[in-house]
Amino acid sequence: MKLDITQFDAVIFDMDGVLIDSEPLWKIAMEEVFHSIGSTLTKKDFQKTVGLRLDEVIRFWHQYEGWKNVTPRDVEMLIVDRMQELIQQNGQPLEGVIEMLHFLKSQNIKIGLATSSYSVLIDKVLSELGIANFFDFTHSAEDEPFGKPHPAVYLTVANKLNVQSLKCLVIEDSLNGIISAKAARMKVVCIPEKTHHPEPKLILADFHFETMTEMLEIIKK
Repeated sequence: MKLDITQFDAVIFDMDGVLIDSEPLWKIAMEEVFHSIGSTLTKKDFQKTVGLRLDEVIRFWHQYEGWKNVTPRDVEMLIVDRMQELIQQNGQPLEGVIEMLHFLKSQNIKIGLATSSYSVLIDKVLSELGIANFFDFTHSAEDEPFGKPHPAVYLTVANKLNVQSLKCLVIEDSLNGIISAKAARMKVVCIPEKTHHPEPKLILADFHFETMTEMLEIIKK
């Protein structure tokens, strides 16, 4: 199936691993914070919870390890604070992101953002990358009853953009994100995050590219 961008009225981006190379930063932040409370988890362990909302990630590992003298909410806030520092120190757009945003604007295609990251981190990322003005609407799954792979975050963005789900194209990097967008009846591009272990189930996406630059070259033809 060929990707024809003219078939879509909106493109909705995931954030972590799509706009910014933040997956390694998440693993650094989580490993540092978890170790500070006596956890033995490592970056390799965090592969199991990629694409989930942070509170869901922490709840998963809290049930697994049962930390003492600290609440899941405490851990959550420590990780968010550390992520803001790491984004400020290391925030760079992934290859092709800026060019893609300019192209979509030139085609009068609406641009949305649907992420499991919290609103404070959306603001931080868009500010550090200097791309906030490109987005017509941004939304965090923290404001939904359920995070990805539930479709709620994508459905809300489509509704706010006033675009039917079937006319939305999503750009994702993780399996949970792909499932979320597909459940919302949207077409999905997968640009896999390079630090993830190979995940054969990513084939569920409708289109696959190695980089956003490659995707842009295809849709311009």
